[in-house]
Amino acid sequence: MPVTIVTGGTFGLGTSIALQLAKRGHNVVAFGLRQAQVSSTAAGFEAFEAEVERQGLAERLEIMEADVSRSDDVVKVVDRTLSRFGRVDGLVNNAAIGPLGTVLDTEEGLFDSIFAVNVRGTYLMSKAVLPHMIRQGGGSIVNIGSGAGYGKPNMAAYASSKGAILALSTAMAYDHFHDHVRVNVAIPGGGGIVSGMSVGRVGGDEAFFKSRKVAGTVAGRPADGEDLANAVAFLLSDDAATISGTVVDVGCFANQGGPVPVKQ
Repeated sequence: MPVTIVTGGTFGLGTSIALQLAKRGHNVVAFGLRQAQVSSTAAGFEAFEAEVERQGLAERLEIMEADVSRSDDVVKVVDRTLSRFGRVDGLVNNAAIGPLGTVLDTEEGLFDSIFAVNVRGTYLMSKAVLPHMIRQGGGSIVNIGSGAGYGKPNMAAYASSKGAILALSTAMAYDHFHDHVRVNVAIPGGGGIVSGMSVGRVGGDEAFFKSRKVAGTVAGRPADGEDLANAVAFLLSDDAATISGTVVDVGCFANQGGPVPVKQ
């Protein structure tokens, strides 16, 4: 069984990814913080623990409390993964916070927190697992990006952090090409995705995504966590053995300035 770590795996989209991977046969270590994250309405730690038990996945899905922006916590997660499962084959860098705001109305402390989680967290986790993947002969890293990474209004700090993820991912894909470590980006949303972060940005109104106010996807509906999880599972799998340095857009046109306009 492949062994995969999911950061931010205890909230929102991360829970969908962790559950989907476990159901597909991965041994998973999902970690995050217990408290609700800024601007997110995602259900908490306890709700995820209950869902793991309900689906009978506790044998291959371990939940840990840890802060991705702290190097000692990251080491603790990797050490636990190795002690329980013996290896690390995959890493999903999903942990992120995304409050809205322009440069003018984003406080310095909040700006630093966004980069600490979204960028430093990705760097710390990748740095911690890469030696093990290289020693094993390869692995796969999937970084969760955003259409905001190409620039969107009222998302100055979040957009710049996700732009950094695009650049970091491509650099890592080049650097570890000959180590057989694949590094790709999955972008959720585009036409709107139902997640704790996106729902939080519209005042907690999930019905907003079922209205005519969002374009949704080519499937005729907004994307959800399972859609993203399916793409992540593919990128981690042997079916994607030759794919690295690629952006998979789960939400239609997010990497081309999308989403598409709402149908009038």
